[in-house]
Amino acid sequence: MALALASSIGAHWAFFQSLAWAGMVVTYSQDAPVSVALAKTFDGEHPCCVCEQIARDKKADKKPDAKPGISKLEFRYAPTSFDFHPPSFFWEVLSGDEIASRLNHLPPLPPPRLSTA
Repeated sequence: MALALASSIGAHWAFFQSLAWAGMVVTYSQDAPVSVALAKTFDGEHPCCVCEQIARDKKADKKPDAKPGISKLEFRYAPTSFDFHPPSFFWEVLSGDEIASRLNHLPPLPPPRLSTA
């Protein structure tokens, strides 16, 4: 999955370009010091055949900037009717006062005391 994502965003071109640069540094450093080889590699005036091929393929990979044929989203209106049907079964929820009135006994008077023995 990660490889497919990397390929879709063009990471493969960076990989190939890195390989080409490494090969150029090795090739140029055989005849000159490493500092000169690095300068020749990255100055843009001495591209190798691999760099030129990568540049051509990158250009061919780019898709033309074509505008889509639809400039505005259009939605068709489809009239619908809303029919409300009350539920055939429901739970009856009582309020606090109704629940208290159903109690059939009074609390003990005086209230019971805790013994501390």
